[in-house]
Amino acid sequence: MLFKVEMKVNIPHDLPADVANEIKAREKAYSHELQRQGKWRHLWRVAGSYANVSIFDVQDNAELQELISNLPLFPYMDITVAPLCRHPSSIHEDDR
Repeated sequence: MLFKVEMKVNIPHDLPADVANEIKAREKAYSHELQRQGKWRHLWRVAGSYANVSIFDVQDNAELQELISNLPLFPYMDITVAPLCRHPSSIHEDDR
């Protein structure tokens, strides 16, 4: 199943920089692993904000919830999720 996931990061200003940097490094490593596995198919930065729009390809809602809740930055995120399905006018065969 494909899901559009929008994530806006809100790191507290009083969080020590070394702690924030360590969390960001873990986040990057985790996201890279999910991308290599094909579960995090697309990742775009939203210009002008600390946010992204992503496409996840997972088995079901429960898998998506598990992956998202394990993001190191999860406690500092506002997240919206929308399920996606193939559009009948798409010319691409691999739209899942």
